[in-house]
Amino acid sequence: MVTNNPILQMFARSPFKPMQEHIAKANTCARELLPFFEAVIADDWTKAKDIQHRIAVLEGEADALKKDVRQNLPNSVFLPVPRSDLLELLRMQDKIANRAKDISGIMLGREMPIPEPIQPQMLAFVRSALATSEQALKSLNELDELVGTGFRGREVEIVENMIIELDELEHKNDELEREIRSQLFEIERQLHPIDAMFLYKVINWIGDLADRAQQVGSRLQLLLAR
Repeated sequence: MVTNNPILQMFARSPFKPMQEHIAKANTCARELLPFFEAVIADDWTKAKDIQHRIAVLEGEADALKKDVRQNLPNSVFLPVPRSDLLELLRMQDKIANRAKDISGIMLGREMPIPEPIQPQMLAFVRSALATSEQALKSLNELDELVGTGFRGREVEIVENMIIELDELEHKNDELEREIRSQLFEIERQLHPIDAMFLYKVINWIGDLADRAQQVGSRLQLLLAR
């Protein structure tokens, strides 16, 4: 029977294609954070508002994909890996888009400026988090090849190396987070206490975005182990 449902059509091609479509959308959502922060630093809140709206739309599209995947993911008997593992992987992927929306939403809502002394480090920190998310996407794009080889052989080694690189990128992001926290601590007495508090929160959320991307790799590694 022919179906016009695009999600079902994707499952007909590959049980993992919708998972890959979802993380690609989540990553596209996160990628918008760099121009968003650049607009904030330029004090261009009109542009920041437009980008934040784009992030919210992309996050909504990722959420819709997530729901479709949950509804249409075949039972474990039709999958080479446990369905529960794929659902947990999907949940981790979705948190990347959610965090991007959280970060941009709170900053736009409060029109939070980035103090000039930490602006370069903040941009480097955001780029680092996005590099982690990009690596998670790259790793997930190997799922089809893994299935084709029965989760064995050279392809497993390739993906394991990608996951190692993902862990290294997340570790680098942790180091940058410690550095920017230290820089903020040095100037926080010059800021309104509430502004400083929310800046620490945004820094924590950027680090959390990288953590979620790294957890995608950890879930993928569990699939390899099975």
